[in-house]
Amino acid sequence: MKKLIRLHLSALMFLEYFIWGAWYVTMGAYIFSNFKTDAVFVGSAYANLSIAALISPIFIGLVADRYFSARKVIAVLHLLGGVTLFAISRATSPDTFWWLILLYTLLYMPTIALANSIAFSQMLNPSGQFSGIRVFGTIGWIVAGLLIGFMKIETHALTFQIAGAASLLLSVISAFLPDTPPKKGGSNKLSVILGLDAFSLFRKRSFIVFFVSSVAICIPLSFYYSFTNSFLNNIGLENAAGKMTIGQASEFVFMLLIPLFFRRLGVKKMLLIGIASWAVRYIFFAYGNVHANLWMLYAGIALHGLSYDFFFVTGQIYTDRAAGDSNKSAAQGIITLGTYGLGLLIGSYASGFLTEHFATHTGAAISYDWKSVWWIPAATAAAVLCIFALFFRDRSS
Repeated sequence: MKKLIRLHLSALMFLEYFIWGAWYVTMGAYIFSNFKTDAVFVGSAYANLSIAALISPIFIGLVADRYFSARKVIAVLHLLGGVTLFAISRATSPDTFWWLILLYTLLYMPTIALANSIAFSQMLNPSGQFSGIRVFGTIGWIVAGLLIGFMKIETHALTFQIAGAASLLLSVISAFLPDTPPKKGGSNKLSVILGLDAFSLFRKRSFIVFFVSSVAICIPLSFYYSFTNSFLNNIGLENAAGKMTIGQASEFVFMLLIPLFFRRLGVKKMLLIGIASWAVRYIFFAYGNVHANLWMLYAGIALHGLSYDFFFVTGQIYTDRAAGDSNKSAAQGIITLGTYGLGLLIGSYASGFLTEHFATHTGAAISYDWKSVWWIPAATAAAVLCIFALFFRDRSS
């Protein structure tokens, strides 16, 4: 790969995930601080990303892949997204904020697949080259968290404005990305376009168990995304957004170690370790504090890499292995729909309602029994662990 193309693709990945990391992690704390709403509203705001994740594959399959160059589509989406992020930063009512977040996520989610498509189109050996480009996305997320934490603006509209400026910058940079013209000569069957043929995987009991477990484990994942930053700020941990980048650093390390563990442990054991680590991390959160048990908070954050990589990344490898040669991309799409779509949609609303159940309202002030809150995702992960251990049977694992 030419150095200039590598530079362009690295910048694409860096900004793509910098934008996401700049506003997403701290949105719950921003909502609590600026709109004085409850946890149910926070959960519903995060659910917008899942709604967008359910719709974006249709947009990619019916429009972006077939009629327009990917770099032009991603440029327009990030231009509109940048403008929307600035509008979000000026929203003064919860309802306006919610609808603008929905609009923005509908604009943003298709760009993830488009960014991957642009990168893959320039690679002769994607399995060996993609990780070296994609890692800049993780770096971008880390830099965003460190910047927000260093500036101490976790509950400030500047988080959305910084993301908006980065989105506009990426829109400009997109003009210099490699050209990826629309695909021609593909099937016009709606089932092929939407990847419905890959649903044949559900004939395998092991894949059904894996899919259901993937959806269910997104409930604990939603608690982490929606409320960890608010929790850490609430109990007095300084620079919470910056400290949470430990999770992305851990994700980076474990991603590099996956090939080693994969050879030694196999699919099932890695998936079980990933699920178990979700339960452990929330027990750490339940008993952690900024005093004697500060290490529990750091350990819980650091477990993000183990829990995410060992379940979701290993799951993607398992899905690729289970799918036939003609259904590999569509099979990955099904897992994405099940996790970021259906799973996080259910999880976002569930985490909001369940967290609100442990809220105490004293006038305008709201406090949460965080210990009880964190036991819910811990128990959910433990239940998924038991079900998966008992019913997942795959000869290749």
